[in-house]
Amino acid sequence: MIELANISKNFGKVQALQGVSLSAEAGSIHGIVGENGAGKSTLMKILTGFTSRSGGEILCRGKKISLDRPSDAMRFGIGMLYQEPLDFPQLSVLENFMAGEAAFAPGQARADLARLAAAFGFVFHPDNRVETLTVGERQQLELLRLIHGGARLLILDEPTTGISERQQEQLFAALRRLKADGAAILLVSHKLEEIDSLCDTVTVLRHGRVAAAMRCPFDRQALLQAMFDSLPERLSPPQTATGKEPVVEFDRVVVTVGRAGLHEATITVRTGEVVGLAGMDGSGQAVFLKIAGGFLPPESGQIRRFGRTLPNGCGCSRDVAFLPADRLAEGLLPGMTLREHHILAARGHIFLSAATGLAGSRRAIDDFNIKGHPETTAEELSGGNQQRLLLSLIPDEVRLILMENPTRGLDVQSADWTWQQLHRRKAEDGAIIFASPDLEEIMAQATRVVVFYDGRIILDTPTAATDYHEISRAITGEAGTTGPSDEVGRSGLLPD
Repeated sequence: MIELANISKNFGKVQALQGVSLSAEAGSIHGIVGENGAGKSTLMKILTGFTSRSGGEILCRGKKISLDRPSDAMRFGIGMLYQEPLDFPQLSVLENFMAGEAAFAPGQARADLARLAAAFGFVFHPDNRVETLTVGERQQLELLRLIHGGARLLILDEPTTGISERQQEQLFAALRRLKADGAAILLVSHKLEEIDSLCDTVTVLRHGRVAAAMRCPFDRQALLQAMFDSLPERLSPPQTATGKEPVVEFDRVVVTVGRAGLHEATITVRTGEVVGLAGMDGSGQAVFLKIAGGFLPPESGQIRRFGRTLPNGCGCSRDVAFLPADRLAEGLLPGMTLREHHILAARGHIFLSAATGLAGSRRAIDDFNIKGHPETTAEELSGGNQQRLLLSLIPDEVRLILMENPTRGLDVQSADWTWQQLHRRKAEDGAIIFASPDLEEIMAQATRVVVFYDGRIILDTPTAATDYHEISRAITGEAGTTGPSDEVGRSGLLPD
């Protein structure tokens, strides 16, 4: 259906892509893998018309085509599901579903949305605002919008990061159904389990070149060797002694925002702890982190940080850092450069010049191995490098680090590097609290696991005292509250 032949892309003197060739056939799923910065995002931007190519050809059904703008890609039936959903949170589900339609026909659109949602097992209330949906639900809506808009080649960028296991199962079923209906699918992923499960073929990118191309079944070791200059080494679970001093204390905290809110949450996190928050997407983990960071006031109950009660339950401070899941929308400032981010983080600048923040940004690029330069804007960075930039902005005096999906969209090496930095940055008199849909990450990195279900803490236990089975049961609501918190308080769906 689509063939890329000898695609190259230069950003000044930097060669982001060099002679990349691959094809996406109708009725197949083609995997694209590679470490962060390998060129995956740049290649997909070329295919969707967001970035022009420096050389090479793009063919659709054997004919050369030009993709100079996103509308060109849409005209050729190319649609992309981005890692961060491209939607309008203040508008309704139905209004987002209709976005980009040439004709305004809400009645027909409502019927089409209901038909497609039922076909894929998705559940939506058309008149609800998109801001009330979880990341996984927003992703489902965007997928339906692309199908409804005529997409025959679907590109998915790290689609399972930040979504629940149930939503992942629904997504996989949808992709298999679309494949059976004749769609061509490009799956960009760092999770080799997904590649094994879904893909017919896979292309490995490394340093902007094709390092390997394989057909199913795949040799996992060969894939890893093609992806990395050297095979990654996994971190051992952290051995951290828990101190006596409380870092964060929740006392019967209640809030009703979000899908599940938070109900009578009582928990104490102490110095030295690394606490992993598990649960279905939208079960209360994100709300908990925002309250702990002082970004969201509780409706009742009390919050203390470092022994001090927060006024009105709310208040930000320099000793707390929050790294959100949506790095670009909530953590960084699009349009601003690395240097400008470091100027803002440093504070204290009264007079600015061309040299202000230059030394700090250069030091961060070296220390955190950011693939960019001081004048690179945040949106020009890959997901892994955006996370590295966020880490470089954490002030030295931080004692509490709060994170949503800290390794979302990162390859194995980048994920390990991120955790090495986090453990290094954690103060002896501080703590780390993170939420992740990846139980392997929680079991490997956390000293304590807290499971949320329907806005309640249903399990709270040291990592060494639990296992995947117990946590999985708790995530589905099949467990009682235990542990430290008690003690311390072919289908015809595609358009022709």
